[in-house]
Order: sequence, then C-alpha cells, then structure tokens
Amino acid sequence: MTTTARREDTKPARKLPWILEMYRSDVAKKWIMAVSGVILLGYIAAHMLGNMKLYFGAEEINHYGESLRDLGGDLVPRTHLLWIMRIGLTAAFAVHIHAAYSLTRKNLQARGRVRYDEPRQYLAANYASRTMRWSGVIVLLFVVFHLADLTWGWFSDDWVRGDVYANVYNSMDAWPIALIYIAANVALAMHIFHGAWSMFQTLGINNPRYNNARKNFARGIAGLILIGNLSFPLAVQGGLVDLDGHTPGQYNLEYGE
Repeated sequence: MTTTARREDTKPARKLPWILEMYRSDVAKKWIMAVSGVILLGYIAAHMLGNMKLYFGAEEINHYGESLRDLGGDLVPRTHLLWIMRIGLTAAFAVHIHAAYSLTRKNLQARGRVRYDEPRQYLAANYASRTMRWSGVIVLLFVVFHLADLTWGWFSDDWVRGDVYANVYNSMDAWPIALIYIAANVALAMHIFHGAWSMFQTLGINNPRYNNARKNFARGIAGLILIGNLSFPLAVQGGLVDLDGHTPGQYNLEYGE
C-alpha cells in the first residue's frame, strides 16, 4: 500500500454543520420529537376547536375558513401568513417522522443484538405504547387522505372550493369515508396519549410526584381530541348536520389558494 493510499484511509470524515452533527445524537432526536410533538398537538387542538364551528352553520364555518387566508389583516399580504404556518407545520411533521423513524430503527437494531431473558417491561405499559409505530403510520396515511379529500377535493365531483360545510357533509355522508375518519381518529388519540406521556419524560419532567398528573393530562387531551373529532362524522351520519337550506358556494366569498 502506498503512502498516499494510507493517508486517504486515515483522513477524517468531513464534519456536517453543527446543527446536523447535534441531530445525530439520540438525545437530540428525542428532544426534537418532543418539541415538534408539542407544535403538532397545538395545531391538532386548534384545528378541532375551529372545526366546531360546523355546528353553528354553513356561513359560520365557511367564514372561519376564509378568515384563515386573511390572517395578519392588512399588515401581511393575503394567504402569506397562512402559508408560513403551513410550511412550519410541514417541517415539524417531517422532523417528527424522521426522528421517530431513526430512533425506532436504532432500537430494533439494538434489540437484535441483545437477548432478553425476561418479558420486556414497558413504561406506562398499555396498548397505545406498544403500537406507537403503527398508529403513527396510520396517522401519516390519514393526513394525506384528509388533504386529498377536503383540501384538494380529489374524491368528489361535488367538492366546492371554500365551502367547508358542504365539503365536510358530502364527504362524511358516505359511510365508508366516515369509518375511515373514525378509525384514523382512534389511532390519532392513541398516538397522542402515549406521545403526551412520553413528552414530559423527554423534557425532564419525570418525577413520581407528577406521574399521575402526566398520565391524567395525556388521557384528558387525547380524550378531548378524540371526542371532538369523532363528533363530525357521527353528526353527519346521524343527521345532525345536513345541507337543508344550504346551496354549496352560495356565499360567493373570494376564495384563494
């Protein structure tokens, strides 16, 4: 072997930018999962509360949907702030998924090298924690479906841009679609429960004095979001929400992208 070849073999690997170097550690990935999880949880809760305007009628929820495009008023060009929020949420969703995938893959590799002589003990042992990966996959697929269904209107000839009320009704009036929303939101609630419980531990709030409060918070937030989100397909299927007296697109709002 030549001297040149030996020098090439011992040449140190090129360092990545400091933020990417930091991200290589498991601790950083767990923190990023926790922080991005807080951002996504806040969005999910706000999204559910906003959708409650469905029960105040078509005009109310349609004006709410339109007002999101005018966030910032005259200080910000129309839809710009909304797009900034969308990009931020997409980034949070992407890093959350990547960190979860990286940690799961590393854990599976480590488990393959270690022999467990006793049954594995789970922190907060429950069905939700044992199926965290699968509920995450279901939620990911559901997000794509939800956007295609109600935001892009791919699945219905009756979809009308900006008419949130009619679009929700026309979608969830079909029982197969309603079942998809129900099943996906059950998976989402399971994911939120275990995620909210684990989030406190990752952020250093892990004390026996607070564990009951942590668990009750996780149960409470997951339960509220589950009840709220399940109410929409159930209300449509039960006839509490209908198109009586409403013509899709009747408000003639200047809907934008």
